[in-house]
Amino acid sequence: MLPADALQTGAVPADAVRREAVAADARASVSSRAHGANGAAAGGRPSGRRDRHGLEMSGLGSGAAGDAAATWYESAVDSLLFFRGDVAESVAELRRLAPGAPLGQVFAAYLGLLGTEQSQAAAARQEFARFRAAADDGARTAREQAHLTAAAAWLDGNIARAGAVLREIAVAWPRDALALVVGHQIDFFTGNAAALRDRIAGALTAWDEEDPHHGPLLGMLGFGLEESGHYARAEETARAAVERHPGDVWGIHAVVHTLEMQGRFAEGIRFLDARRPEWGAGNMMAVHNWWHYALYALEAGDTRRVLEVYDAALDPAVTSGLALELLDASSLLWRFHLGGDDDRAAVGDRWAPLADAWAARGDGPHYAFNDTHAVMAYLGAGRVREAEALLADRKEWATHSHPGVTNHAMTAEIGLPVCRALLAFTQERYEDAVDLLFPLRGRFATFGGSHAQRDAVQRTLLEAALRARRLDLARALLSERLALRPTSPYNWLGQARLADAVGRSALAATARERAAALAAPGRSSTQDVGPAAAEGAVPGGEVAR
Repeated sequence: MLPADALQTGAVPADAVRREAVAADARASVSSRAHGANGAAAGGRPSGRRDRHGLEMSGLGSGAAGDAAATWYESAVDSLLFFRGDVAESVAELRRLAPGAPLGQVFAAYLGLLGTEQSQAAAARQEFARFRAAADDGARTAREQAHLTAAAAWLDGNIARAGAVLREIAVAWPRDALALVVGHQIDFFTGNAAALRDRIAGALTAWDEEDPHHGPLLGMLGFGLEESGHYARAEETARAAVERHPGDVWGIHAVVHTLEMQGRFAEGIRFLDARRPEWGAGNMMAVHNWWHYALYALEAGDTRRVLEVYDAALDPAVTSGLALELLDASSLLWRFHLGGDDDRAAVGDRWAPLADAWAARGDGPHYAFNDTHAVMAYLGAGRVREAEALLADRKEWATHSHPGVTNHAMTAEIGLPVCRALLAFTQERYEDAVDLLFPLRGRFATFGGSHAQRDAVQRTLLEAALRARRLDLARALLSERLALRPTSPYNWLGQARLADAVGRSALAATARERAAALAAPGRSSTQDVGPAAAEGAVPGGEVAR
């Protein structure tokens, strides 16, 4: 698990101790094997083949077949960096031509894990075990052995160790694009903003700026800078990535996050509209970037537009039903659930199919962040028993020891209390929801996601505080939000409700006027697009959010 705030002043967080142990283990894993600058074979048998960045690869074979295998590896890395859906096909061809190549096997393992899909992870674990049982350890390079260590750790549930080993690979071989992009996603899944920034920043000076893969690194760095609060630098960096590669959907995603966190939603709508052919369909980020578009429209108060986007791009009827798609749908509808009667009525019957899609998956304890969004769907659909059943299952699982399984701490420390709070909110036990969420509000990041994604939980706390008439707390929460995003209509509408609650009607009216004035440019932007704006938005399956 990632480091969390100390519960008592002066205390050393237990998670910080675990993080240091993981890092030390990873350093030992890499440094215990002699290697040269390009990753010479650990067993002293270099293969003679190198990737486009000069890093040695073993097991590809010789002649035309070896050349073809190397080409498929390059294709797979390129597709992963640009979130193209053909990455799995490229890896399959690599493994077919060179079944003994370690990088082909670890790549397949990573793909089985990056979707946070329990069934895919289980299948990848079996395939990886078969390879390890038959493989020739002596023919691997030190870099490849470190990748094998990282993949094995993640397949065993130790996401933290996998991320740390990949970080050590990036230190020793900073031009290992596979290690960088997979490590970056691990930092995302574990909510580690500092690592999300520093993993890429630490490798960047080793790269030639003219390298075609330098652009995607800028997109990753931009996202890490945004999650770390460096908004001006994040926007500059992410826009540079998009300028270099207009189809860099992760770079687009980084710009979108930066605008979101600054409350520049009207500008965000225009940014996405101008680039819809590049991101709107045909890539593994399309569903998630449409979710961002819907958040902008929601901030502008354009409910009609939000639900158009939901129906065209997020509804489980038009997606593949992967967890990373369903959680975007849950997160969006939950924001309506937190609203008043009109907001809830606007959702109509959309909750039921979403809850059905979560139930059909039959997930066990795999990733607490997914569990939270499944509970949102069950509660939104009025299926409280299913939410309670999931909670009971995870509670029982969490009572047992699961050494090295990162999701255990995620579930026990954050996932379960958050799910209980969602249940309490839905049952109108607002005091209980506040009591569950407020002590954890500085630690939500440790069960994954981005600031924008976790805002659904932060909003739940605020709404519960207002409804429980914990007005001092509500005032503090709104004051924090307004300090960060003074241009957010949602924040000003919350301020108006608070003013109403304390009998300051004039202040409430002023806050509502401010909210309406701020929302107007965003409503104008979405109306310019027209009702068919989401047409053609249906994407393929996602690998990462």
